[in-house]
Amino acid sequence: MKYDFTTILERKGHDALAVDALGEPGFPGLPEEGWSVIPMWVADMNFPVPPVIQEHLNRRISHPAFGYFEPSEEYYSAIVSWQEKRNRVSGLTKDQIGYENGVLGGLMSALTVICVPGDRILVHEPTYIGFRHSLSNAGYRLVPSPLVRDGDGVWRMDFEDMERKFREKNIHAMIFCSPQNPSGRVWTAEEMERMMDLCRRYDVYVISDEIWSDLVLTHSPVSHTPLQNISEEARQRTIALYAPSKTFNLAGLVGSYHIIRNPRLKAQVDRASSLSHYNSMNVLSMHALIGAYSEEGQEWLEELRQVLSRNVQYAVERIRSEWDGVSLFCPEGTYMLFPDCGGWCRKKGITMEELLKAGWNKGVAWQDGRPFGGTHTVRINLALPYTRVEEAFDRLKKYVFT
Repeated sequence: MKYDFTTILERKGHDALAVDALGEPGFPGLPEEGWSVIPMWVADMNFPVPPVIQEHLNRRISHPAFGYFEPSEEYYSAIVSWQEKRNRVSGLTKDQIGYENGVLGGLMSALTVICVPGDRILVHEPTYIGFRHSLSNAGYRLVPSPLVRDGDGVWRMDFEDMERKFREKNIHAMIFCSPQNPSGRVWTAEEMERMMDLCRRYDVYVISDEIWSDLVLTHSPVSHTPLQNISEEARQRTIALYAPSKTFNLAGLVGSYHIIRNPRLKAQVDRASSLSHYNSMNVLSMHALIGAYSEEGQEWLEELRQVLSRNVQYAVERIRSEWDGVSLFCPEGTYMLFPDCGGWCRKKGITMEELLKAGWNKGVAWQDGRPFGGTHTVRINLALPYTRVEEAFDRLKKYVFT
């Protein structure tokens, strides 16, 4: 490969939550003495960013002034070109794009426009923990609609459950995660068409978190379809949220954007986003996006997708062959696994706390999946060099799933 996906980065002491937070309340525990840490919990990557991003940042840093600025035409053009090439989005214009300080910041701005505190918001479960915290903190009521696994183990939307909750609980807003975090499902156009038909019938607006859209794995049977591509109805009812942060490991720079095709809705969200006076772009995050969304960034991404797909398929094969009583869906997108260890825990007579700690003790910093909506789940980040993934699963086989 042209780019580096094999170097093991030393992240400790380099502003990395993935390793620096271990042992703190609410985070994975520290390993026993003598064990190195393999960070497999928080959803950032353990790969160097593409060189083109550092080139753009270095070029900007070389100019010794960092005063007030406005987003450049190059910034908007990069987004329009990226969406057209990656997601088959046509007709996107600058005035339909708006900056957000993170996807969760965009989520909260959007909710202030389409809801009031106390309103019920439908969210698929299992769900990203950040949605739970944000909704609760702002006074909204989360209504889970559980995803169900079919006979082949594939996560599916329960449309009957969604319709019943829209109707009985008077719901007019939902959060849609596409690809879905933490299940790794990449939704088909047919599934989204059926969902949007329900939204039309019950007057539901959709905040579509598509931050993982670039990370559809190479073994996936389907590609990502933006919700706004489904129909004109979807365009008018959807606030779509994107960012280069997951794709290019840029979360520490902060910088997301929304795409809203409905002009009235766009104006309202822009107004809501501006009220804090702190929802402003960082000049370095702007240049990082321009570098990321370049042709070289696309080339790097195609190699990354191959690396992630190999890691995922390797991990899934080992779990299915070595972790008796553990079930999982092979993700189609993202780089996270979400296995259910209930059968193993019952067979061995151990608790989830004991299982998690057994991994942490040997340096495998995986994540408790229960806050995401699973009773016996763990969440495992596979965006690491392949040798580290191998080492982690060797440790788990020898010291945990024995």
